[in-house]
Amino acid sequence: MNDIPPPPESIDIGDFAKVVLKTAEVIAAEPHPNADRLLKLTVKLGEETRTICAGIKQWYTPEDLVGKTIVIVANLKPRNLRGVESHGMLLAVSDEVQGIVAPLTPMKPVASGLRVS
Repeated sequence: MNDIPPPPESIDIGDFAKVVLKTAEVIAAEPHPNADRLLKLTVKLGEETRTICAGIKQWYTPEDLVGKTIVIVANLKPRNLRGVESHGMLLAVSDEVQGIVAPLTPMKPVASGLRVS
């Protein structure tokens, strides 16, 4: 018999609507200066540029990400991650069985800064 974990606590649509997901173009990427598992990404959201830190260094090089369009949580409060202020969170799919982490990306070319719904 499969052990199926209980579903996480449900949220209503109002809670979900508070989360702002946007497309972002990675315009620069480098290893985080103080964290072995993080990459420091500079992303463009329309006319805005911001820095986010992502725990994907084990799976991707900076060169893998530059020029890619990703999806980020755009309205998280800034957080200092080992000396670098991160202004968002990259969304990715994690498959622990296969050891794969895959950033969410649009299937077709789209502009940066678009709201994901």
